[in-house]
This record gives sequence, structure tokens and C-alpha cells, in this order.
Amino acid sequence: MTPTADDVTRVVLQESADLLDECFRKIAHCLEQLSDDQIWWRPHESLNSIGNLCLHLTGNLRQWVLSGLGGAEDVRHRPAEFAERGPLPREQLLDRLSAVVTEAKGVLAGRTAGDMLAVRRIQGFDVTGWKGLLHTVPHFQGHTQEIIGLTRQQLGDGYRFYWQPQTAEQGAPAALP
Repeated sequence: MTPTADDVTRVVLQESADLLDECFRKIAHCLEQLSDDQIWWRPHESLNSIGNLCLHLTGNLRQWVLSGLGGAEDVRHRPAEFAERGPLPREQLLDRLSAVVTEAKGVLAGRTAGDMLAVRRIQGFDVTGWKGLLHTVPHFQGHTQEIIGLTRQQLGDGYRFYWQPQTAEQGAPAALP
């Protein structure tokens, strides 16, 4: 059987939802290792804290997926995501981010190939649903890696990895004789 455009769309959107889930788990893993003060630490005054990045990811996902792809009202106030100095508690950051990831997955699950081809206006840009998705998921992954880097910078050798290779195929080091 030849897959239809909607078949391919469902697979790509499910894979995208799975990546958002995986990124959220990595972010939560980092925040669970940090104090609220560490979450709001900035390596330099002009740079963002992990807390700011969590607020930014929440706002971005809400604007690009819930509003842009799902039709919800766009209530984002982007400058506030970066102006916040906290410390909003870890639980509050994680609850907000978890809620928007869950809602975004629901929006993605309901899209068709036609929906994804339609042009809509998101954050002042006229984009197809595909372009909106291809902006959002890599953006989320990039900031996830930034959060991991900031966590490792603060914890050094005390950082607990989210995942480590277990087999040679996965890249585990060979046992020493």
C-alpha cells in the first residue's frame, strides 16, 4: 500500500511530538538537579538563565503551535520571557512547560496534510504549517541543549547524564582488560 499525504503527515507530526516529549524530559532532568537559584543563574548579565529559557520555550511553543497551528488566541508577551529574574520555583516552570507540550501534542495530532500546507501568520511571518513546525521543534531542541550546557557548567562533575550508552553499538566504551 502506498502511503498517502495524510499518512506521512501523521508520522512526521507524531515524531515531532515525541521529540518535544524527549526534550521536556531532558529539561526536567536538568532542573531536578538544580536549586531555584541555579535555575535563575546567568553566566553573564546579558545572557539568559535556564528559567528564562523555560519561559521562552513555553511562550514560543504556545505561539507557534497552539496559536499558529491550532488557532488558539496568541497571548504571548515575548519580552517578559527574557525580563523575568525569578526565582519562579522549578515546579512552576516545569508545570507550565509540561502543560504547553501536552497541548501542542494534541494540536499536532489533529492536523492533516492540508492543514500543514495552509499559510498562516505566526509572529509576524507568513508560513505554512510545515515551516512553523520546522521552526518550532529544532528551536525547542536547540534551547534544550543550551539548558543541558548551562546545567553542566554549574554542576561540573556532579552532573548526572540523562542517558549513557550501554552497548558498543550505542557507543559505550569497551571494557578495559
